[in-house]
Amino acid sequence: MSLIWLALAAIAIWALVRLGRQTESRGRAHWRVTATLLGSVLLAGGALAAFRGAWLWAGVMAAAGLYLAWSSRVRPSIRSEPISEADARAILGVRPGATESEIRAAWKKAMSRAHPDQGGTEGLAIQVNAARDRLLKKSGR
Repeated sequence: MSLIWLALAAIAIWALVRLGRQTESRGRAHWRVTATLLGSVLLAGGALAAFRGAWLWAGVMAAAGLYLAWSSRVRPSIRSEPISEADARAILGVRPGATESEIRAAWKKAMSRAHPDQGGTEGLAIQVNAARDRLLKKSGR
């Protein structure tokens, strides 16, 4: 019986650690939280069914739990759309005739705020990089 409790505790700790890493928008985060909790319940139920000898139910529940855990883990890729020059200047805060060094300095300042490790978001960092790339291509680099 203690092995059952050990398996259930391991699944609960995994779910709590996973929930602590949620960093995306509200709607997607709710789905991930729900899928993680339901997946951990299904995994725990599968473990309990396996210990009781109901192998078919254990396999079904474990497979469903693993599917939910995996599907909630997959994140959609964020792609940057083509950005206009005016939008790129607005994002970086540079004037129309900015030099390459001014663009790079403005990018560095904007990226220090927009980077996900500094409290920004992945989407904002992608926009800042797209703005820099757009302005540097225009300036002949």
